[in-house]
Amino acid sequence: MNTPATATTFSLDGEDVPFLPGETILQAARKAGRYIPHLCWHPDFAPQGSCRVCTVKIKGRPGSACTMHAAAGQKVESNTDELNAERKMLLQMLFVEGNHFCPSCEKSGNCLLQATAYEMNMEEVLFEEFYPRRPIDASHPDILIDFNRCIMCELCVRASHDVDGKDVFAIAGHGIGTHLVVNSMSGRLGDTDMALTDRATAICPVGAILPKRRGFVIPIGERRYDAQTAADPATQEASS
Repeated sequence: MNTPATATTFSLDGEDVPFLPGETILQAARKAGRYIPHLCWHPDFAPQGSCRVCTVKIKGRPGSACTMHAAAGQKVESNTDELNAERKMLLQMLFVEGNHFCPSCEKSGNCLLQATAYEMNMEEVLFEEFYPRRPIDASHPDILIDFNRCIMCELCVRASHDVDGKDVFAIAGHGIGTHLVVNSMSGRLGDTDMALTDRATAICPVGAILPKRRGFVIPIGERRYDAQTAADPATQEASS
């Protein structure tokens, strides 16, 4: 006697989400048009779960939706008051750890950190600003790095290694001393072979890596998150 085939689904906040073998919870949710907040995840790269913004709960236990594989019958919690409060706190900590003054940032309106903060209703910062003194590297003829805005998502590290084959970037240090570094003898971007056309140039979800002489090419009001939110399925990528 043959057993009837059952659709392979898991439950996300009480609604069934279909998935394919090997897909993570975040991949399947995104494909189904369901939003799970994230910062360090990108569909073109292997997940690493560094930002923890996509944390969900399965049987009361937390885990990163970008790294946990979907399984039949799973009951996943994501859009809960508890998890959204934790996400909001993580976002607040990111904002005070660096210098994220949105009105003066060229990436405003195209910034995933900013858009996610709006989505999580982050109206204020509860912690004291660190105001770190990090350098701005303008040594490259075509690309600028503002280390004050880096959120350590490592997307530029992965893009430079996996796509560009150059290993221009790396993450160094531990704990609060963790920081992005440029792999050159001088530590300056101008002494690398990074190009404006490299994947690593466009992958940054915030305003840390920017092309020069392109400021406000897309006017305010016409940017990615001006008309859509981070939860819109069309915008659920860290970068184009």
